[in-house]
Amino acid sequence: MIAIIGGGICGLGIGWRLAQAGENVTVYDRGAAGMGATWAAAGMLAPQVEAEHGEEFLLPLALKSRAMWKGFAAELLSTTGIDVDYREEGTMVVGLDRDDAEYLENRLSYFQSLGLDVHWLTGYQARKREPHLARAVGSAIYSTLDHQVDNRLVAEALKTAFLGAGGILKENIEIIGVVTAGGKVSAIETAEDTILTDMVILAAGAWSRNLAGIPDSSRPLVRPLKGQMIAVQMEPENPLIESVIWGPGNGIVPSIYLAPKSNGRLVIGATVEEMGFDTELTAGGIMELLRLAWDVLPGIYDLPLVESWAGLRPASRDDAPILGPSKTKGLVLATGHHRNGILLAPLTAKAVCNYVRRGEVGESIKPFLLDRFEKAATSDV
Repeated sequence: MIAIIGGGICGLGIGWRLAQAGENVTVYDRGAAGMGATWAAAGMLAPQVEAEHGEEFLLPLALKSRAMWKGFAAELLSTTGIDVDYREEGTMVVGLDRDDAEYLENRLSYFQSLGLDVHWLTGYQARKREPHLARAVGSAIYSTLDHQVDNRLVAEALKTAFLGAGGILKENIEIIGVVTAGGKVSAIETAEDTILTDMVILAAGAWSRNLAGIPDSSRPLVRPLKGQMIAVQMEPENPLIESVIWGPGNGIVPSIYLAPKSNGRLVIGATVEEMGFDTELTAGGIMELLRLAWDVLPGIYDLPLVESWAGLRPASRDDAPILGPSKTKGLVLATGHHRNGILLAPLTAKAVCNYVRRGEVGESIKPFLLDRFEKAATSDV
């Protein structure tokens, strides 16, 4: 039996692929499947505008997974009948003043140095594309290839697809430890039971490092990174925006983003806070989200505020995922996706499934093995 610890988008995606291939697989989640970081996300598939200095090694993986998303969404629709709202309107990053324009010029130069298809827009061109943007918007860059999905519909579809393929889902069961014998995984433990297993796939997000019994050499050093978010409701037939919009941020909100869904829901996020496992909402966090969003899209002032929440991004030391085998036989890792869990889900599912079934570590995930941190530490000595 293959046990997957964590029923988020990656755990369910891996489980679905394994169940499709005829494997005996059970997904365990400490709560309701898909209700953790997957539920808290905004669903953006934006490796181009989110590319960062120092993370260039992540870009090929992100671009490859983004290219898989259209087919992934179509397969989920044909399998489950659930439309995950895959949208291709593109993503725009806007600036409000001269400093923002200079920043965007530098970003554009960086994107172009990476060979990314990103274009400059004047304020007039940006408002022509999105008429409700603030008059203060004076510049923008636009990526036609950075898309989005409704992550909550994806969670629902994956759960349905996994169960339909013969997978077993155990919700509200917390796995507290992994049992090893002779350097190999032999079982997992709950508070009441020990469950024998041939293989464990660790996809528990921010909780991945906390399981008892994992040898230190195989323990993924993943920490929680808090993000507060809100949602307002637009008229679905007359939305304020069609594209995903990014705008200037501040210390607690590095960049504001607004992600419109086809049902009229407009997701606004997100703070970035080192607060451990705290998921309390704060007045300051919500205030900053609303203020920064209003600067970019004044029309939100009159919209109903329908939801506020906080999630925990699973962040590794280099903000990139930890994928593939560990030093403990039978323990496979699929965690540490940070802000890219939704984006990287199709490739994560495929690559981990291939490793489990064939023992193949694909070229795309070789840079993301756990031992990269060990190699980095050695090279620094």
